[in-house]
Order: sequence, then C-alpha cells, then structure tokens
Amino acid sequence: MKALMKVLVIAALVVAGFVSVEAQQRQGRRQGLQPPQGPDAAQPAEAGVAPAEIQRLFDAYALVQAQEQLSISDDKYSQFLTRFKALQDVRRRSLQEHTRLVLELNRLVNNGQGDEAQLKGRMRALEDADARANADIRQAYEAIDQVLDVRQQAKFRVFEELMERRKLELVTRARQANRPRPQP
Repeated sequence: MKALMKVLVIAALVVAGFVSVEAQQRQGRRQGLQPPQGPDAAQPAEAGVAPAEIQRLFDAYALVQAQEQLSISDDKYSQFLTRFKALQDVRRRSLQEHTRLVLELNRLVNNGQGDEAQLKGRMRALEDADARANADIRQAYEAIDQVLDVRQQAKFRVFEELMERRKLELVTRARQANRPRPQP
C-alpha cells in the first residue's frame, strides 16, 4: 500500500508540473508573448530540464522520501503530506517575494531612479516580507510538528537539511547543463 501511494503521489505531482508548464507555454504562444526569461523560467525541451522543474520534481521526491525517513504511519501520512506541501509552498512564495523586492531595489539603485524615500520604502517592504515569511514558516513547522512525535520532528529537521543539499546539487547541475556550450 505504501509503495503504491508513493508512486501515485510522485506521478501526480510530476504530471501536474509538466501540464502546468505546457499550459503556460501554450497560453503564452496564443497571446503572442515571449517565453518567460530568468533563472527559474522553464526552458524548451531541447535545452534540458529547467531548474524550476527540478525544484518541483525534487519537492515531490522529498514528500515521498519523508514518509520512509521519518517512519510516518499511513494514517498520519496524509496529514503530514498536506502540511509539508504547505511548508514548501510558503517557502517558495516567500523566496519569490524576496527576490522580486531585491530586484526592485537593484533596479532603483542601478538606474539611479530611486530617491532616498523610494529606497527606504522598498527596503521596509523587504523587511516586512521577510518578517511575514519567517512567521509563516514558523507556523507551517508548528502544523507539521502536531503530526510528528519529538523523534520524528528531530529527524525531519535533519532530513530537510539533507534534502536541501541534494536539491542545490541538482539545481547546480541543471544550470550547468543548460548553459550554452562554446562552438568549436
């Protein structure tokens, strides 16, 4: 039962990720828009796997691995699954907001457009976003901890650190693979 559930979860998340990327690309083509640019943009299939896609696939992998690593019972796994996914979503949204605000600051500073008041306002917005992110992440951890016993909570913190290291390695490899190669 556990193995079947794991396979179904991974398959559903992978398919959802691919369908979402394909739908966004089709909608953009219909509207005559250029494909998204930047480090998290999905790249065409011939260019390899985009770092954002690696992130989504890795999140699905982590969800499945967590049950095995933490020895979560089947009856608690569905609760854990939704709460862990919520933690991942909070982190992703927080990082996107943080990155957006830092890019705004960069634009204001580099283009010389920002006066002192604008810069202070953007810096304050960044501090507020980071404070909200920390509170949301803390709340997501508390929700997860309600499902896990103390030993599982400790294992979960170690598990997350290991998964983060693996993810960074994979994203780095994906970025290197997507770099244009010099022509001989």
